[in-house]
Amino acid sequence: MAEYKKPLPRPDGPRIELTKPFWAATKRHELVIQRCKKCANWIHYPREQCPNCFSQDLEYQKVSRRGFVHSYTTVYQPGHPAFNDDAPYVFASVQLDCGVRIPSNIVGVTHEQVHIDMLVEAVFEDVTPEWTLVKFKPTS
Repeated sequence: MAEYKKPLPRPDGPRIELTKPFWAATKRHELVIQRCKKCANWIHYPREQCPNCFSQDLEYQKVSRRGFVHSYTTVYQPGHPAFNDDAPYVFASVQLDCGVRIPSNIVGVTHEQVHIDMLVEAVFEDVTPEWTLVKFKPTS
C-alpha cells in the first residue's frame, strides 16, 4: 500500500467512541448507520441521542450500500493542496436506501456524468492500514 498523503478523518473527544463502529465497518467493507431503538429513526452523522425522540438507546445496523445522488458540486479548487491533483472531482450528498444522507465523493465517472438522482453504491478505499474511506460509484 502506497503512502497516503491526504488528510484523514480525525475523530476526537467523545466523538471517537461514537464513530468507532462506523469506521470498523468500513474496514470490513460494510456500511453501518445508527438507528434509534425507540422510534426506529436512522441517524447520520453519529450522535449520542436520537434527534427525533431524544432517546439515547441507539445501535448501529448494517444498511444497503445503495442510494442516489441527492445533491453535488464539482470541486475545481480544493480547500487543501493535497487534493489539487484530483480536481475536478465530485463532492456529493448521497441519500442511502435507508433514508439518511452521507457526504462523500462520486468516483468511477467524470464529473460531467454525475447528475441528481444518479443511482450509486458504496465502494471502499483502503487508504492506510488504519483507515478505509467510503466513496460512491454509479451502479451498473
